[in-house]
Amino acid sequence: MKPSALTVMIVAIALVLAAPNRAAKEGQSGQTLQGSPTLAGAGSTFIAPLTEQWIEDYHDLHPEVSIDYNAVGSGEGVDRFVAGTVDFAARDGGMSDVQIAKVDRGVRFVPAAIGGVVLAYNIKGVTGGLKLTREVYADIFLGKVRTWDDPRIKAANPDLSLPHQTIVPVVRRDSSGTTFVFTNHLSAISEAWRRGPGMGTHIDWPSQAMAAHGNEGVAGRIKVSEGSIGYVEYGFAQRLGLPMAALQNRSGRFVAPEAPRIAKVFEGTLYQTPADLRLFIPDPSGDSVYPIVSYS
Repeated sequence: MKPSALTVMIVAIALVLAAPNRAAKEGQSGQTLQGSPTLAGAGSTFIAPLTEQWIEDYHDLHPEVSIDYNAVGSGEGVDRFVAGTVDFAARDGGMSDVQIAKVDRGVRFVPAAIGGVVLAYNIKGVTGGLKLTREVYADIFLGKVRTWDDPRIKAANPDLSLPHQTIVPVVRRDSSGTTFVFTNHLSAISEAWRRGPGMGTHIDWPSQAMAAHGNEGVAGRIKVSEGSIGYVEYGFAQRLGLPMAALQNRSGRFVAPEAPRIAKVFEGTLYQTPADLRLFIPDPSGDSVYPIVSYS
């Protein structure tokens, strides 16, 4: 049986409460486990809407526990956790061994959610149905494919009327787990990307890219910017009604981002989760799987 969202939240809170409490360590009155614990978290905007709902549900059951989560981006969240100013952090790319070694109080990982990174777009006259091959969407973010009527885009979309319009990539300004997931995927499918920008939470993007803070910021910028395309967590694009491209997966099939296809990657025993629970699948196999996915 798969755990419910609230069960995962309770497990996560139990792990935090079982560890040395940040507030108690700092001697802050009224915030010890013997009194009314206050837990502080920060990090991923990818998981923020779900985390906020979990906190609300958990508080209904345990009003004595105060939980605050600040969606500042994965990179900043981990920095705060390493510095000891928050009790927990959410990150879509996990933590590196170097970061873990800096945390004397220890680190425990809890895979809390599954998400997909989508390419949402705003193209004049195109409200859906866009297909992008692996080579093309890598080259868009490398700055090599610059207009929507590029022959390689048209070849995969013969039924769409694509305008001669400049492509404007929308990317993250902040240090981002979503950026890590996306660039880890691009590094797996494109040698040019791997040898160029590479993977990370913060990337040097082509000069024509527009930058925004958080998944919400990227989704909002795409919404108002004609000609744009950006990488964003599925739920943010869905809430704003943004069209999302069907991406070519490892099997050569174009797969539109849908919740069942995003979750399908983590079903069964195709990939074995390591003991520390840090599982990355930058280019999943399977005919019907969506190609850009991650734990948070």
